[in-house]
Amino acid sequence: MKQANKKTGDAASASAQIDARIAELTDWRGATLARVRAVIREADPEVEETWKWRGVPVWEHAGIICTGETYKSAVKLTFAKGASLPDPSGLFNSSLDGNTRRAIDIHEGAAIDEAALTALIRAAVALNTAGKKRKKA
Repeated sequence: MKQANKKTGDAASASAQIDARIAELTDWRGATLARVRAVIREADPEVEETWKWRGVPVWEHAGIICTGETYKSAVKLTFAKGASLPDPSGLFNSSLDGNTRRAIDIHEGAAIDEAALTALIRAAVALNTAGKKRKKA
């Protein structure tokens, strides 16, 4: 797994900032963000962690896969190209009206369908890498 902070170029900084965010969230949100982070890392061992937009964890592979924002009532995973991804398990439950992004709002006590999330991550990586290959050809 590569880790980078686009702003500073410090490879360990983005990962450390995500670690700090998880640690500062001492309730269910920290545990949830840590779990989805682990699923993302397991689904794509080459994922790059970045820290953008004044404090948003971002996971990338040939482009943004998803962001991990935390709110009082939800941990939100926003997939940059979610509208183009297959979602047979119906994980997307937020930002459904847009033409590009889709999001998953995870609320306190909600179970995470890790198999479906893994499939979604891998589909996002495949879409990103297919787009990069097309541009080079």
